[in-house]
Amino acid sequence: MMMTPQEIKDTQAWRPMGLKDEEYEKICQILDRLPNYTELGMYAVLWSEHCSYKHSRPLFKHFPTQGDCILVGPGENAGAVDIGDGLAIVMKVESHNHPSYVEPYEGAATGVGGILRDIFTMGARPIASLNSLRFGNPKDEYVRYLVRGVVAGIGDYGNATGVPTVAGEISFDESYQGNCLVNAMSVGLVRHDSITKATASGVGNPVMVVGSTTGRDGIHGATFASAEFSEENEEKRPSVQVGDPFTEKLLIEACLELIASGVVVGIQDMGAAGLTSSSSEMASNAGSGIEMDLTLVPQREEGMSAYEIMLSESQERMLVIPKAGAEEQVKEIFAKRGLLAVVVGKVTDDGMLRLFHHGELAAEVPAKSLTTDGAPSYVPPAEKPQYLEKLWGYDFDELPDLEHSKIQDTFLQLLGFSNIASRRWVWEQYDQMAQLGTIVGPGSDAGVLRIPGTKRGIALTIDCNGRYCYQNPKRGAALAVAEAARNIYASGAKPLAITDGLNLGSPERPQIYWQLKETVFGLAEACRALGTPVVGGNVSLYNETAGEAIFPTPVVGMLGVFEDVQKHATISFKNEGDLIFLVGENRNELSGSEYLKVCHDLVAGPGPKLDLETEKRNGEFCHTIISDGLVSSCHDLSEGGLAIGLAECALAGEIGAQVKLYCPGRTDSLLFGETQARFVISLSEENAESVRALAEERGVPLSLLGRVGGDKFTVEIGETRVIDGELTQISELWNSGLERLLGEKSGA
Repeated sequence: MMMTPQEIKDTQAWRPMGLKDEEYEKICQILDRLPNYTELGMYAVLWSEHCSYKHSRPLFKHFPTQGDCILVGPGENAGAVDIGDGLAIVMKVESHNHPSYVEPYEGAATGVGGILRDIFTMGARPIASLNSLRFGNPKDEYVRYLVRGVVAGIGDYGNATGVPTVAGEISFDESYQGNCLVNAMSVGLVRHDSITKATASGVGNPVMVVGSTTGRDGIHGATFASAEFSEENEEKRPSVQVGDPFTEKLLIEACLELIASGVVVGIQDMGAAGLTSSSSEMASNAGSGIEMDLTLVPQREEGMSAYEIMLSESQERMLVIPKAGAEEQVKEIFAKRGLLAVVVGKVTDDGMLRLFHHGELAAEVPAKSLTTDGAPSYVPPAEKPQYLEKLWGYDFDELPDLEHSKIQDTFLQLLGFSNIASRRWVWEQYDQMAQLGTIVGPGSDAGVLRIPGTKRGIALTIDCNGRYCYQNPKRGAALAVAEAARNIYASGAKPLAITDGLNLGSPERPQIYWQLKETVFGLAEACRALGTPVVGGNVSLYNETAGEAIFPTPVVGMLGVFEDVQKHATISFKNEGDLIFLVGENRNELSGSEYLKVCHDLVAGPGPKLDLETEKRNGEFCHTIISDGLVSSCHDLSEGGLAIGLAECALAGEIGAQVKLYCPGRTDSLLFGETQARFVISLSEENAESVRALAEERGVPLSLLGRVGGDKFTVEIGETRVIDGELTQISELWNSGLERLLGEKSGA
């Protein structure tokens, strides 16, 4: 039996739910009485960090959210961006970190399912998925278990729903040892006039639960996602939802048919906080109220309480507000797919969320008080972390340069390293071609999709370097935006907008809150400079175990658009005899590089330098020469630096390259430094003069590096050949590197 309101007060039962003492007092003030157990649980989940963003919300005002192409910005289920011809792309990033650490397969799978529902809730058909994954040391057996489970969960759920996974990233660092990150991004296509919002308007309109039944899985999942890990938390498997992708596929089709019918007033998925969030948010958005009889909610388990029904996060469920009189039409649309559609209540005009259970009043609270409109917000103290002083003060002159005789071995070591080796083992588990819209799938800088019925196309990427953000949160966050933009530019598209996922530790620690603030400032600055507004996203805090926080990891998902998708580029060298050029300048810098970490076990300096004007100028140059058909390939340089970037182009194209470099500074920084705003391009000799002339006109540095061709990858510095590898041999090392590290290939 549930506690009485007085027993709740006497035992301080709100604390295990994640509520602060002052938050409980605020609830009492809002209600002008003591809350009952169901009401307390509802406030606990919706006032959690995961749902209310109570520590991050005050910072969102710094984000640029407006632009000519922005149709729907932050505040809805997902953002909507105009791509021309009356069409829009709907997109969002969502995290499922804690559930994936506890139950990797279901945690990752339901993360994909949840973000898909955010998309088709807007009336958009999901056309692509991406993901951004972070794990600890791949030599650790539990980390290997996590990787296998997460990748399989993403693949199985996405494949079953028929939504292609077209791009993504995976990275490893000890920072994520006790707290993996699983960020899922979904993208949908919709006509402007079909965009649907989460609103419960029209007094007397019915409230309907559609889709699957409600069980006890996922109760307090939102609260679980808003707490630090402990041994107890790791045992909270009931907080992890269980997904059914085949039901989700049916739900997509039913919801899209329903929206197309014109009878929908509002629709909302039941994700974090389940029926509590969907009902209160829809009522709050409309300034209305909702009354429901919870005994009518289809249940898969006997004897469920009002508390359990409201807090369940069972998957593949939606809350629908149709026009009065359309109830049978709604039921028919769902019934022909074997799905439930049940009237459970009605829209009211008093602003209250009123719940009955077996004829008794189970809860009665102001709807707005549950949502971000009523949730508390905090601006805790911020303190610059002391570790930065040591990092920034490192003298790189003390680091010995790389000897020529060791370059070959160093190159091979990096090429097979977990953060650089081919991700083929991962993306081969994903369906990349479902719906037949994918032109460029995983393995290039960005996924590229055609837009049916038009010449248009889109480019998609998701990026972040957590180490850069640890070394300098503001710069690192800006660099995440810059790298995403480079990936879009390198594909031949024009960057339009971003959706972000902010993954950090506990904001109640001053040093972490400082990281959060700086991260937001960096994202905002880069987005303004590059013209890519923020259309929405997710914040996942409390990513730490035993007081050890992850690297601040602001994942950036970016959308780009093609006027003509046939004018796209990939990273692959293609033609014998093509010339290879470097766009941009090499700087004598090693800070934040994989080379420094792998070869010297050193994290030092403030990370690579950032010049946003240069990023935009060099990126737009590449966009132009690709659109004009002047290049055979284009690849942005990131982890591993120039030598690794060149090798990736050769390996992707299965054709050799001969490169000759000159070294005015350090050899290691020339080959493996991660100077930003750089691209490698290849082009025919006949196009060289046109490209050189345009580069000079725009003030873009352009340097000849070598030629494409043969079956070897070679690099000379001056007159010394420092890298000399048969393409087949280095291909085997690169393609099998991740599998070996994860124990998926013999010899591991």
